Amino acid sequence: MKSLIISILFTGFFGFAFAQAQEKSHRSKVIRYDLYVNDTTVNYSGKPKMAMAVNGSIPGPALVFTEGDTAEIYVHNLMDMETSIHWHGVFLPNNMDGVPFLTQMPIKAHTTFLYKFPVIQNGTYWYHSHTMLQEQSGMYGALIFNKRNEPAIPAIPVVLSDWTDMKPEEADRSLHNANDWFAIRKGTTQGYAEAIQKGYFKTKVANEWKRMNAMDVSDVYYEKFLTNGKHSNEQPQFKAGEKVKLRIVGGSSSTYFWLTYAGGKITVVANDGNDVEPVEVDRLIIAPSETYDVIVSVTEDKSYEFLSTAEDRTGFTSIWLGSGTKVPAKPLGKLKYFEGMKMMNGMMKMNGDMEPMGMEMSNQQMDMNAVMYPEITGDNYGKKKPVTAALKTDMSEMKGMDMGEKADLVTLNYGMLKATEKTTLRKGPEKLLRFELTGNMNRYVWTIDNKTVSESDKILIKKGENVKIILYNNSMMRHPMHLHGHDFRVLNGQGEYAPLKNVLDIMPMETDTIEFAATESGDWFFHCHILYHMMSGMGRIFSYEDSPPNLLLPDPEAAIQKLYADDRKMHLMTNIGLESNGSDGTARLANTRYSIATEWRLGFKASHGFESETYFGRYIGKMQWFMPFIGFDYHYNSRENNREKNMLGQLTNQTNRKAFVIGMQYTLPMLVTAEARLDSKGKLRFQLKREDIPITNRLRLNLSGNTDREYMAGFRYAMTKYFSFSTHYDSDMGYGGGITITY
Repeated sequence: MKSLIISILFTGFFGFAFAQAQEKSHRSKVIRYDLYVNDTTVNYSGKPKMAMAVNGSIPGPALVFTEGDTAEIYVHNLMDMETSIHWHGVFLPNNMDGVPFLTQMPIKAHTTFLYKFPVIQNGTYWYHSHTMLQEQSGMYGALIFNKRNEPAIPAIPVVLSDWTDMKPEEADRSLHNANDWFAIRKGTTQGYAEAIQKGYFKTKVANEWKRMNAMDVSDVYYEKFLTNGKHSNEQPQFKAGEKVKLRIVGGSSSTYFWLTYAGGKITVVANDGNDVEPVEVDRLIIAPSETYDVIVSVTEDKSYEFLSTAEDRTGFTSIWLGSGTKVPAKPLGKLKYFEGMKMMNGMMKMNGDMEPMGMEMSNQQMDMNAVMYPEITGDNYGKKKPVTAALKTDMSEMKGMDMGEKADLVTLNYGMLKATEKTTLRKGPEKLLRFELTGNMNRYVWTIDNKTVSESDKILIKKGENVKIILYNNSMMRHPMHLHGHDFRVLNGQGEYAPLKNVLDIMPMETDTIEFAATESGDWFFHCHILYHMMSGMGRIFSYEDSPPNLLLPDPEAAIQKLYADDRKMHLMTNIGLESNGSDGTARLANTRYSIATEWRLGFKASHGFESETYFGRYIGKMQWFMPFIGFDYHYNSRENNREKNMLGQLTNQTNRKAFVIGMQYTLPMLVTAEARLDSKGKLRFQLKREDIPITNRLRLNLSGNTDREYMAGFRYAMTKYFSFSTHYDSDMGYGGGITITY
């Protein structure tokens, strides 16, 4: 007996010593990766397109470390342009965070940069370019930090992403220019003909009366959605009875994915790299840049579909687990956009703010878009359909309604997430901040407190503080807000076990509260992770006071101006009509606040002459409905001046005039642009104009008239993004028909 006890003690002591030695040895292990970034050609939609690849693949290779390792990652930029890589969700020295012009200078073309940092956490993370719009082109990959004693369950990374054949810069430009080609491709223009056919004419009119565009849940039309770089991904190695951990990365640039599984329940065990108490659900939505660890079962010798469906239901991507007969997941039905529009009309004030709903909404616990989901509200959708029960229900009652239970579905929300360990912050002074998320879909401007990154000062914080942020989403889109280099607690009613995250997806009308311990130094980005929202300026910079200088930024002041240039970028738009009676068109350069535009009319007959009006203006107010401007008006033809009077009793002088003008434009209900201007000759002019009234999915009506008795009415039928058939009647040039080129 004594010898047995000695043997056990001996074994235990040396086992402990061996484990300690292993851990010590492991902590000192350096793991090196070499990442080669280069241009490549891909073909996801039947057309070869340029892309960016890491080590020749999209996504880039999964980088795997174990907690305690030291990461050495050499990034070799083989391209003819600069780049960078951000290590999303990782605790690391500030100068390794990978934000060009904020934590480092960009990695120049044909150079190498070393990212080196200790791995002091575990979980599922990812990496991506933080330079321009490169993330959309394929520069992303999974980043796996295993625990020292990682459970033996089979695990695979699942990187979800979206692909557009359009150059990302062109997609961004199109969004800023209010080009509705993406909506045409998705069938979401909600034209008047469709509204009448489905019995929602009043809803459509109410929508435009409040100066809102058509209802949508996403910005960009994507040709393909990908799982680990493929539309459909096969994983036949899993057998009946096995459980599989999927390390899911929301690597999309702007797409939310609904996740469902043909093999049964989905057990969520981690979010944004942090363990949570396991929770079983039927489905969950993953925002751009979020990560989830989930466990699913392969119950029989079959192949089960793990389905990721774009939130706007325009496409999907799948990973199949197991081999044998395929068991598909149930596809999600087409969204009920007019139901969503009706809901949106009730939520929005005339000034563009959201209506107070008389209840607390937070942490995705009530998805207001649920009225659009056919799997919840039923499949019937047609003319004079009754309003859904959810819309009829008093809003105060909706707070307690579990939309998932109504359809026997359990849908994950942040209120269900509970940390496995206490997450309370250490004691310290509290800094309280309030952020209102604001935006304008008409001009594609996204801001916090109506200011872009370049328009706001850095937010100074001190090491040792606890920073609490109350966020209110006063826009009609959801926003995944990401904090670099820190985890924050989401105050979701779980008390000391509030979950830790680095991305908070905040829905329209929601008020959410997060808090984090200020323990670092340097400058850290906080921004919306929808790529095009970030580039429009929706973010802030947290700056630790008394931080040592960043040696990777030799000229910080010049560098930050480069960062600010993103949301100050000017975007070009042109609309050129070439018709039988002449050419009329518009060209405009605009950014977040400023616009310089010129309009022209050139008749093919000498008597029609030539006229142009050039304006420079600044948009004012949160919704940017008001723009004062200055400009120049030039009219010429071979006739003598027409001395007739305008509707205000003043001489028109329409045929030959050179005059400076000052005026203002204002967007009225029904999206009509009202303009009042005074020229240097003392003449006043008032004008009303409405462009692109959606009659059908592709047919648009344009109308305008002014007090100079000039008026126009015309139609445009979009054939492609850049080409339309058009016809119009102009009071000066008469009837014409031909084509319109839109860029």
